Amino acid sequence: MDDETAEIELLEQNLNKTRHISQRMTAILSSFDSRILKLEKSVLPLYTSTQLLSRRARNIENALLKIDEIASHQDGIAVEEASILRGPQPGRLDEYTELLQRMNATLAFGSVDGAARETARLIETGAKKLIQLYTKLVAEGSSGSPINGPEFTPIPFPSNLLPTLRPLVAFLRTLPLPPTHPSHPAAPAIQSALKDAQKGYGDMRGAWSRKCLDMYGKRVTERAETIDGVAAGRELGALIESITRVAEDEHALLAELAPLPTPPAITSTYAALVAPLAAVFTTTLSALTALIKRSLHKYTFLALSTYAQLTAAQARWDDVMCRRAGRKDSELRDGLQTIRAACQRSFPEILADIKLASMSNRGELSTGLVDITLSTVEYMERIPELQDAVGAILLSLGDGNWKMGEGAQVGKAPRLADVDGRTVLEHFMFDVVNTLLATLLALARMNKRPAFGAIFLLNNVAHLRTRVLLRPRAGPGAGTAALLSKPTQDVLHSHFRTAKAGYFDANFAPLLQTLADDKERAGRAAAKERFTRFFDLLDEVAERHALARVLHDDREGRATLGDEAARLVVPSLQRFVQRHGGRDFSKNPQKYIKMSAEEVEALIKGFYADRDANVPPPAERVTNNLLIQAGWSR
Repeated sequence: MDDETAEIELLEQNLNKTRHISQRMTAILSSFDSRILKLEKSVLPLYTSTQLLSRRARNIENALLKIDEIASHQDGIAVEEASILRGPQPGRLDEYTELLQRMNATLAFGSVDGAARETARLIETGAKKLIQLYTKLVAEGSSGSPINGPEFTPIPFPSNLLPTLRPLVAFLRTLPLPPTHPSHPAAPAIQSALKDAQKGYGDMRGAWSRKCLDMYGKRVTERAETIDGVAAGRELGALIESITRVAEDEHALLAELAPLPTPPAITSTYAALVAPLAAVFTTTLSALTALIKRSLHKYTFLALSTYAQLTAAQARWDDVMCRRAGRKDSELRDGLQTIRAACQRSFPEILADIKLASMSNRGELSTGLVDITLSTVEYMERIPELQDAVGAILLSLGDGNWKMGEGAQVGKAPRLADVDGRTVLEHFMFDVVNTLLATLLALARMNKRPAFGAIFLLNNVAHLRTRVLLRPRAGPGAGTAALLSKPTQDVLHSHFRTAKAGYFDANFAPLLQTLADDKERAGRAAAKERFTRFFDLLDEVAERHALARVLHDDREGRATLGDEAARLVVPSLQRFVQRHGGRDFSKNPQKYIKMSAEEVEALIKGFYADRDANVPPPAERVTNNLLIQAGWSR
């Protein structure tokens, strides 16, 4: 217990000492607090003054920095303006475009608010300098002398200019425009300049393309009067092909080099570009149309060939020259309608010309091929070259409407399901053949000497039949026979047989009539008279055939005709000689029986032999051995 009491007392003593120390510390801290309050009251005015001075110092420093920045920017603007005004230098296009990009970025982020207007002005000036360079390069690539070769050769855009143009166009497409940069001060002016440049591109490229093609358009019109009509039409087709090929190439180049690549801008520029190309076509076609209308008979196949070429090119023309350019009018479609009308008019006119030929005045001894036969055969031989075009035109005219003036109603005939261009063409060919045959028959009947008229009819009908049906010429005319229907072929065969029968009747029937049995004219005197009459008529036939060639362009036909004529005459002569040519016939039989049957046969076949100006006529080479056959010696 005593120990615990002692410890408690010790603790109380320590507690009293601690309390005493705490009281002394509290007194000291209270003294410090009062002193600090007095110090704070003394320092507060100085602190307030110092804070105001520091703020003023910062403001002064910021003002100085701003002044330095403005002065530095003004120096930079002056340097950039000089570079902009000089324009892009050769080989340093990248530096110029980078400068404009920096200025654009400065203006876009507004880092220099006070110089925005000046910066925009410089950007506009720099953009116009680049646009001027673009126009200059395009003009350089669209100038020079075109290639004047026999065939058109496209001249591509100079490859040495493309390395400069491509990056230039790529940068021009990044310039600020109202749709993409509505708040940019220079955007409207830049857009206007780009529109003018792109319009100039279309004008320059169009003018250059027309310059390259003009001479070939003139060549087509000049040669159309001197070369074959079908070939002239093909040359027009080649010109159209060249025009559309140039237009396609220019469209691809425009898509690559247009500074405004939006579809409306491309379409508008392309429309301006193809206008001169369309003018080349229009001028050429107008000249050909005027030529055709001036003499449709002469230039029928030029019209038909032109129609064929225009029809073949219409789809591509509408796509390349109209749809891509946003043009509703089509020069080719308009020209096609005009040419179609001329072609439709040509079919009735060819039939009218054939009919009109029947009124021509021919000489009595004219037995050769007449112009209407030659021209009609040539016309029919040329049809297969343009079969599709001719069939289409005839179908549009209407089946049978080419027979104007014959009571046929001219207008649009109803189109039957089974009537196509080929069928209508066969009908037309039938009418052409029938009309020509009627004309030839009329001309033959007009001849006052029937024998010559028969030779004339046979020559012309045989020529028509041979050339268009039996042995067509090699080449385009080889397909003529395929266009002749069965009725047409039958008409040709029938008229040929009739013409051949008329020829035999007019030339050899009198001979046969002389040798025919006649009970009323019996006796040696009558026999002598008939022999005399026979050889006189044979001499006339020989003279006639010396003057008039028969089937002179058909060796095989002449040989056949000679055999038939000999088989017609010689057997009758042989029978007559056997009946009346005995020893009691006459003391001088050579006076009456001038030739043997073999010699008569040779003479008749000689009518159809090949003629040579240096060889005498066959009648002068005949040897009279008829008396030997009759039992008389020389």
